[in-house]
Amino acid sequence: MGEVMLRKLIYAVLIIAAIFAAKIWYDTMRDPVVQRLSLTSDALPTRSSPVTIALLADIHVAGPDMPPSRLERIVEQVNALEPDLIAIAGDLVSEKRTATHIYTPEEIVSPLGKLEARLGVVIAPGNHDHWYDWPALSEQIAKHPNLTVLANNAAQFGPLAVGGADDAFTGRDDLEATFAAMAPLTGARVVVTHSPDIFPQVPVDVDLTLAGHTHCGQIAYPWGGAPATMSDYGDLYACGVFEQHGKTLVTSGGLGTSLLPIRLFTQPEVWLIEIRPPQQ
Repeated sequence: MGEVMLRKLIYAVLIIAAIFAAKIWYDTMRDPVVQRLSLTSDALPTRSSPVTIALLADIHVAGPDMPPSRLERIVEQVNALEPDLIAIAGDLVSEKRTATHIYTPEEIVSPLGKLEARLGVVIAPGNHDHWYDWPALSEQIAKHPNLTVLANNAAQFGPLAVGGADDAFTGRDDLEATFAAMAPLTGARVVVTHSPDIFPQVPVDVDLTLAGHTHCGQIAYPWGGAPATMSDYGDLYACGVFEQHGKTLVTSGGLGTSLLPIRLFTQPEVWLIEIRPPQQ
């Protein structure tokens, strides 16, 4: 190979590397994309107003890619959507081995205290929350009246019966307790969980299951799919909307990162889900 050809090859490799670096930076640090879904629940009174839920997942506060200042900007974006309820499907924090900074529980939770939703904010814990220090995070969450933790229990939020499962990935979920707590509640039935793997066990009377954990692979193939999803079901429930036996699952790609502080061919996202009464 001549010197000129070698130089051209080196330039081509550098250009391709620069393009990939720019793509990684953009996919990792861009503002979240707002994904939208509308579904109907017979449990809402006919001609009542629709209810909107904003789904956040896998925030993973840690340096370098998700400092609290970035989370504050995301909170402003979510508030601008004016959801009735906000559901956070676990992993407030990250313990990436490559993290440049690990923040305190107060720094992690404080931006979430600025979330605004008419019915409140529900948090179901994820595996990284337990690995970090869930009691310390819970203590900070309790200081904010807009935030409610649901971990194997349930509560009424206006026209919604909301259950929250503790993390299934670390074996802390108790679905029997969660669904028993939901039984006396009324309205459209919603389950918030970190891992989507509980979906086959969710009763058919649950209208909507909200999950995260998979990051849609975080680093995905450009043609679809990903090398890893951290789900026992592989790609089956890994990303997006799934309907099965009359029930619906939404698995969010999340906001932050774990293991490596990069995304590629996936994007940070927030879901805005509208639950409508029948005949509207």
